[in-house]
Amino acid sequence: MNDQSTHSDSCPFPHGTAGGAAGSQGTTSKDWWPNQLDLSPLLANNPDSSPYQGQGFNYLETVKNLDIPAVKEAIIAVMHDSQSWWPADYGHYGPFFIRLAWHSAGTYRVGDGRGGGGQGLQRFSPLNSWPDNVNLDKARRLLWPVKKQFGQMLSWADLMLLAGNVALEDMGFEPFGFAFGRTDVWEPDNTYWGNETEWLANERYAESREADTLDHPLAAVQMGLIYVNPEGPDGNATDFVGSAGDIRETFKRMAMNDEETVALIAGGHAFGKTHGAGDASQVGVAPEGNVYIEDAGIGWKNSQGKGHSEDTISSGLEVTWTPNPTKWDNDYLKAIYAYDNWEIEDSPAGAKQWRPVADEVPLAPHAHLENEYIEIRMLTTDLALRFGDPEYDRICRKFLEDFDYFSDVFARAWFKLTHRDMGPKSNYFGPDVPAEKLLWQDPIRRAKDTPPEDFLVLAEALDKSDLTDTDLIKTAWASASSYRKTDKRGGANGARIALEPMRSWPVNDPAHLAVVLSKLEAIRVETDIDVSLADLIVFGGSHAIAKATGREVDDNTFVPGRGDATQDQTDVESFNHLYAMADGFRNWGHKPTAENAEKFLIEKAALLGLTPPAMTALIGGLRVLGVTNYGSTHGVLTENVGTLSTDYFVNLLDMNIEWRGIDGHLFEGVDRETGEARWTATRADLVFSSNSVLRALAEVYASDDGKEIFMDTFTYAWHKVMNADLK
Repeated sequence: MNDQSTHSDSCPFPHGTAGGAAGSQGTTSKDWWPNQLDLSPLLANNPDSSPYQGQGFNYLETVKNLDIPAVKEAIIAVMHDSQSWWPADYGHYGPFFIRLAWHSAGTYRVGDGRGGGGQGLQRFSPLNSWPDNVNLDKARRLLWPVKKQFGQMLSWADLMLLAGNVALEDMGFEPFGFAFGRTDVWEPDNTYWGNETEWLANERYAESREADTLDHPLAAVQMGLIYVNPEGPDGNATDFVGSAGDIRETFKRMAMNDEETVALIAGGHAFGKTHGAGDASQVGVAPEGNVYIEDAGIGWKNSQGKGHSEDTISSGLEVTWTPNPTKWDNDYLKAIYAYDNWEIEDSPAGAKQWRPVADEVPLAPHAHLENEYIEIRMLTTDLALRFGDPEYDRICRKFLEDFDYFSDVFARAWFKLTHRDMGPKSNYFGPDVPAEKLLWQDPIRRAKDTPPEDFLVLAEALDKSDLTDTDLIKTAWASASSYRKTDKRGGANGARIALEPMRSWPVNDPAHLAVVLSKLEAIRVETDIDVSLADLIVFGGSHAIAKATGREVDDNTFVPGRGDATQDQTDVESFNHLYAMADGFRNWGHKPTAENAEKFLIEKAALLGLTPPAMTALIGGLRVLGVTNYGSTHGVLTENVGTLSTDYFVNLLDMNIEWRGIDGHLFEGVDRETGEARWTATRADLVFSSNSVLRALAEVYASDDGKEIFMDTFTYAWHKVMNADLK
C-alpha cells in the first residue's frame, strides 16, 4: 500500500549454468516444447508438501486452541519494540504491518478467485520479491517471534492479516472485526500474474488502454504491482484522469465499488510514509534473486548510508501524507482539499510526487530524526481522487464532511479486503467475527436437519418420477461445479443454481435445468419432506451415481447439511464472475473458448481442486453417463449411454479408430478399414489421447483390469466436487 517500487531487478527467469551441477537449471521439456499443455495447476499445493502431513493436522480445529488475547499482546509488543537491524518509522511498526496485511490480501481478484491473503503466499515467490512488496520481507521477520511462540496454532496467513488489524486498533481505529481460519500452504502456487519478462513492464493492455482490455483475470496494471503505478499511468504523473481510471478498474477487479475504493486509499494513507531517500540503483536484488546465502533470504540491500532508517529506499517516492502518521484521523483528506494548487517535484530518488503550493505546508515529524520535521506530500494516485474523477471527488468530500461515516466505510472495506477469499462464514473462527451477515459473504439460510430415513423416501420418489439418472447427475454437477477452491465461493450449498444469475447461464442449459428443478420441487411437495433444494439436488445426482456404480449411497457419496439461499442473499454481479466460459466436463464452450477447450478444462479442474487422475476419471464417467449439454453426443464414446463403464477410454484409445478434424474443435472418429463414422469428440476429449501424461492415466482406466480403480477414482472425485463447499 505505502511503498510501490519503481526500481527493477534483473530478468526474473532462470538461466542454465554450465556443467550440469546439482541444482542447476537445465533444458526442460517446456523449453523444448513451449506450447505443451500445462498440467501444473492440477499438481499445485500437494498436501505432502506440508510439514504437518501425516499428523492428522487440521488448522481449522487447531486454531480453536489459540490464546487470541496473548497473540494480540505479542503483536503489540513487537510493534513498539524498534529493532536496530530495521528501525521502526516513528518508533512504531504499525504502518509497516498495515502495508504487510494490505499487500498480502490485496492480490485477490474476482476473475478467478486467485490471490489474497488466505494461504500465506506472500512468503513465497514471486510475491515475496515483487517490486511493490519491497522490504516487506523485513515485516515478516519482525513478526517471526510471534509465529515462533504460537507455532502451528497460528498460521502465517492469519498472522500477517491480524498484524494489520492490531496495528489499526493500536493507532486509534476500531476495526469491523477479524476472523481466524486461513490455512497456510508450503510452496509457491502457479497463479498467472502476467506474461511480462521484466518487472514493472506495461504489456497487459490490448492496443488501447481501455479498462476492459486489461488482460483477464489480472487486476494490476503492471507486472509486480498490487494495483496501479503511484506515479500515474506509464509514469505520466500529470494524468490524473488516467490514474483514476486505472484505480477504478483494478479495485473493481478485486471486488471493490467506488466508495470502498476511496475509503481504502484514504484510510490506508492516514498512516505511515513511502521511502525514497536515495537513488534506487543503490538497492540490491529481491529476496529470490539474492545469491548471498549468508543473507538468510533477506533482499533489497541498500548501500546508501545506514541502509535503513532515514536512508531507506523502497519505492523511490518520499511521501508522508499527514502530520500524524501513527494516528487515525481525517488529515489525509483535509490535506488534499486544503490546497487547490499542487506542483510536481522529484523525490531524492527521482520519482515524481506532488507538493502543495502554499506559504505554509503542514509538517510531519521525521520518521527517524528527533526534532526534525518534513512537509507533507502526495502521490499522483492521491490527487487523482480529487482531480481525476468526479465520482471519486464527490465521495472524498462526503468522507471529509462526515468522519464517522468514512470510518465505518473504511472499517467495512478493510474487513472485506482481508476476508474476501475466505468463503462463507462457516470458515470463520474467533471472538471478533462480526454477527452481521454481509452480502459478499454469500449468506445461506440455515440448513435443514433431514433424517436419513427421509432420504430413502426421496430416493423412491426420484425413481418413480420421469427424471432420468442423466437429468439428476447433470443438474447436480451444474450446481456443485460452480465452486472455486481459490476463494471458496460457489458450489451446491445454497442451491443458487435455482436463482439468478446461475439459472440463466448458457453453460447450465437453462431450459432443461428449469424442467428438472420444477420436478424436484414437485417431489418436495409430494413427499412433504423438509429437505433443502440444495440437498435434494446433490442427493439426486449421488443417488443416480450409486445406481450407475452398483454401490449404495453412503457417506462416501452423499453428505447432507446444505441450506437454500434467497435471491436477496445473492449478489448477481459478484456471482457472474463464477460463470464458466467453458466446461469440458460437460463438453461445452463458447466459440472463442472452443479452440482452447483443453486449457479451459485444466483451469476448471484446478478451480475444483482436482488431481489429474480425478479429472480424467470424471471426464470418462460423465461422458458415458450422457452428461453433456443441449443433447450433444460429442465425446459420448459408448453404445450403452447411462451405464458407468470404461468405454470412453477404451474407444478413445482404440487404434482401429482414426480421428479427423472437422473445424479445429470438433473431430470425427472413423473406422480405419471401412471409413465408417463411429464417434464425434472435441479437443477436451482428444487431449486424453494426445497428451502423454493424460494418456498414461487414460490407459490405466482402459486396461482390462482398470474398471475398479476407475470406479473408485470416479466416486471419490464426484464426492469431492459435491461436498467441496460443505463445512
